[in-house]
Amino acid sequence: MGTLLQDIRYAIRMLAKNPGFTIIAVLTLALGIGANTAIFSVVSGVLLRPLPYPEPNKLIALSEKTANFESSSISYPNFLDWQRQNTSFSAMAAYRQDDYSLTGSGETERVRVGMVSHEFFEILGVHPVHGRLFTVEEDRLGTAKVALIGGGLWQRKFGSSPDVLGKTLNVNGDGYTVVGIIPRNFRLDGVNFDEIKDIYIPIGQYADPLFQQRDVHEGMRAIARLKPGATLAAARADMDRIASDLAAAYPDADKGAGIRISFLRDSIVQEVKPFLLILLGAVGFVLLIACVNVANLQLSRATTRAREFAIRAALGATQSRVIRQLLTESILLALAGGALGLCLAAWGTQAAIRLIPETLPRSQDIGIDGRVLIFTLVASVAAGILFGLAPALRTSQPNLQDTLRESGRGGSGTRHRAQGTFVAIEMAMALVLLVGAGLMIRSLVDLWNVQPGFNPQGVLTFGVAMSPSLGSTPASSRAAIRSLEEQLKGVPGIEAVAPTTGALPMYGDDELPFWPEDLPRPAHESELHQSLFYLTQPGYLRTMGISLRSGRFFNADDNENSPQVIVIDESFAREYFPNQDPIGKRIHVGIVEMDPQIVGIVGHVKHWGLGLDGDAKHPIRAQAYLPLMQLPDRLWTGAPGAEVVARTKGSPAALVPAVRDAVRNLNAENVVYDAKPMEEIVGESLAGQRFSMILLSVFAVIALLLSSIGIYGVLSYVVAQRTREIGIRIALGAQRSTVLRLMLGEGMRMAVVGVAIGVALALVLTRLMASQLYAISATDPLTFTGVAIILVGVALFACYIPARRAMRVDPMVALRYE
Repeated sequence: MGTLLQDIRYAIRMLAKNPGFTIIAVLTLALGIGANTAIFSVVSGVLLRPLPYPEPNKLIALSEKTANFESSSISYPNFLDWQRQNTSFSAMAAYRQDDYSLTGSGETERVRVGMVSHEFFEILGVHPVHGRLFTVEEDRLGTAKVALIGGGLWQRKFGSSPDVLGKTLNVNGDGYTVVGIIPRNFRLDGVNFDEIKDIYIPIGQYADPLFQQRDVHEGMRAIARLKPGATLAAARADMDRIASDLAAAYPDADKGAGIRISFLRDSIVQEVKPFLLILLGAVGFVLLIACVNVANLQLSRATTRAREFAIRAALGATQSRVIRQLLTESILLALAGGALGLCLAAWGTQAAIRLIPETLPRSQDIGIDGRVLIFTLVASVAAGILFGLAPALRTSQPNLQDTLRESGRGGSGTRHRAQGTFVAIEMAMALVLLVGAGLMIRSLVDLWNVQPGFNPQGVLTFGVAMSPSLGSTPASSRAAIRSLEEQLKGVPGIEAVAPTTGALPMYGDDELPFWPEDLPRPAHESELHQSLFYLTQPGYLRTMGISLRSGRFFNADDNENSPQVIVIDESFAREYFPNQDPIGKRIHVGIVEMDPQIVGIVGHVKHWGLGLDGDAKHPIRAQAYLPLMQLPDRLWTGAPGAEVVARTKGSPAALVPAVRDAVRNLNAENVVYDAKPMEEIVGESLAGQRFSMILLSVFAVIALLLSSIGIYGVLSYVVAQRTREIGIRIALGAQRSTVLRLMLGEGMRMAVVGVAIGVALALVLTRLMASQLYAISATDPLTFTGVAIILVGVALFACYIPARRAMRVDPMVALRYE
């Protein structure tokens, strides 16, 4: 211990004697360690941190598997059978989300509602702040309506008063008795359940008639808790047995369907895990470049300390003693860099959170915690050993006679070669990062240039929840929607408007089964074709800027009293009516049980987004449009409402206040919610790629900067060490341009070797990000060539400054050097 303290004190004195070197080394390491810590904090929060529930490794996510979706929502009758027949789970619960209007408690408000089974909170180990949870008897149709409220709504609407228990809330026109209060910070980052909820109601009380149909899937998923001793493999086999039994019992709905189960954490993070690991690998390159840079600085500094180490060796210091001393200095540098890097990471993590797309799960868990601090410490110590070991080994084996005779003049060719090798490594890793960033930038540019099939510019989307009093009958609900449309047409600045329900491009989806009338009906409902369906009004085409290919779109005469009509898109026509004109033909639409006639064909809309898993890769591309007013009476239940799209003359966001006023003027209980420009929705479909591109670009710029500094530093060192040689060359008649070319050649050899190695490395590593690219190969020659040229150009500029200094060496001064 005494020797270690002696090494530390000596290391501090030596670093303090050379503040320039120390500051540069610490700042370089701070950049590398700070960037790694910031990204690791994201990876830790999203991928590594356990879910905040008791025994999270026993929590399971369940969904249905269909021919078109690897993971689909569950039909409620199927869920009830899973719940009854399984032998692997101690409890199973369903959940879905919706938006309802809360009236009678101050100003009407649109609230986030979670519909959950009575065992939902028990499975997650969540206890109410006050009151109780749902009972099994309350989780059924026809029972007294009860609700749990979230802590946020409890505080906002009721001042955190426990007297709210037993009160009745008017939710979508129905009275719900409050029986408990859920903790404010509770959330489940599950599919279709991604926000903190205001109100929870029993899912078994959901009265939508379609919800009770086995062939209907209304956005419901499930969670379960494994029994003690049960395994995921055993649970899979158990659920496969149940799926097989249900397919035999209900072939119309369940033939070909399966059950997908996975650990809850895996289901939450599965889509983001690949690109987060790519980012972690990329930022690791930045740390390696920083380490190599500091190793080069250490080698350069070792030249000035060669006499010191030779004397120590002559006085009996062992090689291991010298290595330990040098590693102590390196680790102290790394710890200082790590401490500063941690400060940078705290800022960088907050910046990353602001850039993170809203769809990134568990973003609330991202931050600097104990795991991140341990990572920073380990990264710092590892970096200190990594950049300190090679210089320590080089310096610890001095040639005593030569070193003492030269008194530190000049440098060994071996050390020059080691520094050249380090520079080549830096350049190689910088090229890999630059190529990755270049590929992402080009991919994103290509995505932005993709035509979505509609014109999002100037389009505002928003939801309208109308007063329950306006929807007592199907006729009154239709009248309310018509009044809403007419009211919005009168808002100054709105050029066209259309209420809609069902699907909306890049925002939700609604699929219905169908078969063309000319084809034989499949034996089972589960074998029907699937199409996206948009239920809308005549102004939709103009509002969205969708092109009409042939026939016509809806008009005001296509209402509940006229023959049923349908408009299909060109993908639908191409797939199900090849080489024929579909206009005039009929199709049968399941679930809604309609038999409309095709009256028009419109252009295809990239509904599934412009991103990597977008429209072209999706199994359901056919699209169809039905008149909203022709929806059968039995489906006009509950309070009327719609998603609305409006084309505006100016900024869509600027019209939101006027839209709210117009809607409220119809009825004080009407609510406008989720107003958002369509361009923003399109942008959100690219949020993941944009996030990756920004971070990769930042890493690439840091890598380029560090590499440039590295090659500049090495060549400056070479010029300083060869000043005497250069002076002799000039004295003997060498042209200064020859000296310039000599120095540039030495620097560019290191750069070109590094670029060559980097190209080979990038050809292998960029294949790992192929799934993140769009319309561009992971080995795109244009990107590789452009990046190589840029890197060589930057290296040339970095070499020119010390080379120009060498060209200006005065022979007389050089010959007196040292």
